[in-house]
Amino acid sequence: EQHPDIEINNAALAGGQGQGGNMKALLETRMLGGQPPDSFQVHLGRELIDGHVIAGRMEPLDDLYASEGWNETFQQDVIDIASYEGHPYSVPVNIHRSNCLWWRPSVLEQIGVSEPPATWDEFFEMGEALKEKNIPAMAIAEQGGAGGFSGHILENVLVSVLQGDAYRGLFDGTTPWDDERVTKALEIMNHIYDYANPDFPSTSWGDINDRFAADGGPAMMLMGDWTRGVLQSMGFADYKWALAPGTQGYFVVLSDSFGLPKNAPHRDNAIAFLKVCGSKEGQDAFNPIKVSIPARTDADRSKYDEYLQEAMDDFASMEGVPSIQHGAAASQTFLLDYDIALADLAANRDVAKCQSLLVQAAETAEFKK
Repeated sequence: EQHPDIEINNAALAGGQGQGGNMKALLETRMLGGQPPDSFQVHLGRELIDGHVIAGRMEPLDDLYASEGWNETFQQDVIDIASYEGHPYSVPVNIHRSNCLWWRPSVLEQIGVSEPPATWDEFFEMGEALKEKNIPAMAIAEQGGAGGFSGHILENVLVSVLQGDAYRGLFDGTTPWDDERVTKALEIMNHIYDYANPDFPSTSWGDINDRFAADGGPAMMLMGDWTRGVLQSMGFADYKWALAPGTQGYFVVLSDSFGLPKNAPHRDNAIAFLKVCGSKEGQDAFNPIKVSIPARTDADRSKYDEYLQEAMDDFASMEGVPSIQHGAAASQTFLLDYDIALADLAANRDVAKCQSLLVQAAETAEFKK
């Protein structure tokens, strides 16, 4: 509406088990070859900074933040995540929550339960009761041994076991990855597989929502709040949500964002696009459909449903911790190694080996303050 003369070429690529592996491979080739797109979606934080900012491929957006008033309308901690050496490099279009447990009341009713598990011990108790009825307790998708779905679950288990400061310490070297609490989290993750859909190694991330919604499907799924948008689009209503077991008081944060590559072929149009992405009108149009909350603090709350209004309040009041699987906490290099370690755990069920791989990944990433 604001720029009818600008044509948008949506060059999105599918695939990559939830972290866009196909897109990132093509993007890397284009960026290295000096043929960048005008803009591209990337998770806010280390994903863009380690991938392209440090390499000098992105323009800083200080002037845009100043002209659009974003220094006042984005929370400071969101700006900090978007920034490198004091300069913002991307425009967050939303805020998502990773630590959501989706559960089906009609399924838990079959074991006489009316509330979701608040702890992992409660989850395993329910899992045993569900197993007696041949019902999987947790939906998991690990097709191709990618590790990404398990990586999403594990980040929430880590938060539940370590809590905020120690969890954040995993990414600055103050909490070692061979810590006994990491071992405990991996043991919980390994035990969760015992209550997953038996075909989880051959189930794809793209199919797991259909599996969750099907008759006889799993009772629960631990996945971000974009899941609500997917389930709504399917017309599925037999679900409720809760915080992931043990993560009460925490908001595991991730965000989609767009930046400005150097030598963007249509730079003025790209800037116009970024302005809309960061605008109140743009965010209030996009986020109710995506089922995410705006990165801006001045949203029109009347446009958002009950869950999203609750999420806005939680984001403002809860302690925020960054997502591993979705690019906020660590570099893409670490994430790839993290997913390899989790894929190995899903395949071999060897906690000690998985933890050794994670220690090695952290050493390669050189986590430090």
